[in-house]
Amino acid sequence: MFSTENIYEVVTFSVGDTKAGTKMGKLQLKEKNTGEVLNCILWEEALNRMDSKLFRCGNELRIVSGSFNEKYNNCLVQALELIKEAKTGLDDKEREQEYKTLLDNINKIKDEKLRSFVSKIYEENKEKILISPAAKLMHHNYIGGLMVHINECVKYAEALMGIFFQRVNHDEVYAACLLHDIGKIFEYKVDVESGLIDYDEEFRKDWISHSQYGFSICMNAGFKRVAKMIAAHHARTDWGAIVDLNEKDLEPILYLVHHIDDLSAKFGKINVAML
Repeated sequence: MFSTENIYEVVTFSVGDTKAGTKMGKLQLKEKNTGEVLNCILWEEALNRMDSKLFRCGNELRIVSGSFNEKYNNCLVQALELIKEAKTGLDDKEREQEYKTLLDNINKIKDEKLRSFVSKIYEENKEKILISPAAKLMHHNYIGGLMVHINECVKYAEALMGIFFQRVNHDEVYAACLLHDIGKIFEYKVDVESGLIDYDEEFRKDWISHSQYGFSICMNAGFKRVAKMIAAHHARTDWGAIVDLNEKDLEPILYLVHHIDDLSAKFGKINVAML
């Protein structure tokens, strides 16, 4: 049973507006021993008393003061105590090393036109790439997490192409791995001080998703097969894919980046608490 004696790990946190025009925080906590999830609400008055760093994903907290519902699966929180602070993500040295690995991976592309296209995107957006997470919640959700995820995808691709996919265009697969999530540098925003991640509403005004962004820039540059792999990497349209892999008679290569991406998400570093 949840109580004020339990230690919880922060899963997600967001702030929205109430109908009355005040701020309301939604905090999801996971009980450390049982893994059970507790959904919490914080009214504006409580939020104003707390440092935003408390809500960093992976932080361990204790509820000092709160009112639980009858089923003890929801809590109105008045006060929290930080027990253990999680890392915000990769440090400066680790981020620079991951970025260097990304550049090395770009150089695996032999086609000069395609390599220059990918390289330019990375060079022009280096500062965003250095800090971008790969997700708000699902995987690699920490500062620098996107780079770790992309480098993992390239490693998987290299291994698989050497064994099972000798006939695919290696350059196109590398490019798709490097660019499948590049839209996330605009889709998400991260506070480098607190490590808190949220969606960038300005991006959402112009784009449906990061998949649409990656697909569009590759199509516009004439790299249609790379664009199609990016369009399919979420597998199903209800998961955000542009091309649904349940369709009939698709090119086999369209499945490749989806499975590579999925492997990294499932077996890679899941969140900042695991760093």
